Amino acid sequence: MKSTFKISALILAFAGITLGAKAQTSTSTTKTSTSSNGVILSVGVDAGIPTGNLSTYYNFSIGGSVQADIPVAQNLFVTLNAGYNSIQGKNNIASPNGATTFDATNIQLLPVKAGLKYFVVPNFYVQGEAGAAFSLSKADNNYDKSAAFIYAPQIGYQFPLGGKSYIDAGVRYEASTKFNSTIDASKVNFFGLRVAYAFGL
Repeated sequence: MKSTFKISALILAFAGITLGAKAQTSTSTTKTSTSSNGVILSVGVDAGIPTGNLSTYYNFSIGGSVQADIPVAQNLFVTLNAGYNSIQGKNNIASPNGATTFDATNIQLLPVKAGLKYFVVPNFYVQGEAGAAFSLSKADNNYDKSAAFIYAPQIGYQFPLGGKSYIDAGVRYEASTKFNSTIDASKVNFFGLRVAYAFGL
């Protein structure tokens, strides 16, 4: 029930950003990234809500990322993305026997992904990426692997700011394989929101 509420809140937040930015966007015709012939770079803030077993011990994730969109065909881009995620642990979690409590150790990750971004209609896109997340807290989190495979389907919208500048807002589901081969709960899965400033070269 809590996860459903958090996911709904994230979707509503994205909708609010979309409507707010849409209201401030001029109705005049603006050249969008879908017709761009050059590379688009973006720098963004990332936030997320853990799902599944991860939500038992973790509250949210926060971080940032840089991304390059490289045009390969009309409305189609290859994406390269690298970032940092800090997944914040909960405090005073009851142990299985209920006798003691503990604080979950934050998970620190460096995700590196590549994928495809396709504009279905002007400004609105679907995106799929895959890659690896490298753990910066392997020992603290009792992982036996330094990295795990990740994948992230996403939808988003680019709001033209004028010239070759945009606000790029997207919602994604990001999931990983296990960081500890014997612990299923070592998967890192979350719903994420990325809001970035993008500019064409």
